[in-house]
Amino acid sequence: MELFEKLYDEHEKVHVRFVGFTTYDTRYDFGIVYTNMFFGKPLVVCMQTGRSALLDPKDIEDIDFLQKAFHITEVRQAEDLALFFNEELPTAPFQTQYE
Repeated sequence: MELFEKLYDEHEKVHVRFVGFTTYDTRYDFGIVYTNMFFGKPLVVCMQTGRSALLDPKDIEDIDFLQKAFHITEVRQAEDLALFFNEELPTAPFQTQYE
């Protein structure tokens, strides 16, 4: 008997974008992975902390979610991130993968 039951094992060539920017308070370095997995949400990885989140337009509007996902204590910093992500991430609609 196998110890683990494999749920999926996908191979995919993906588009990855690396972007660094500064705001009034902070420097940010992100890797953004565009893939067909994760319901069409890009995987955003903070290269400084290793924290990551799958973000869609509704997630970007949720300042509390951004603060928790990237361990940001200041509301202004999360608002700055929301502005950046809102301009830079695609607005592709949410894709249902499971019925």
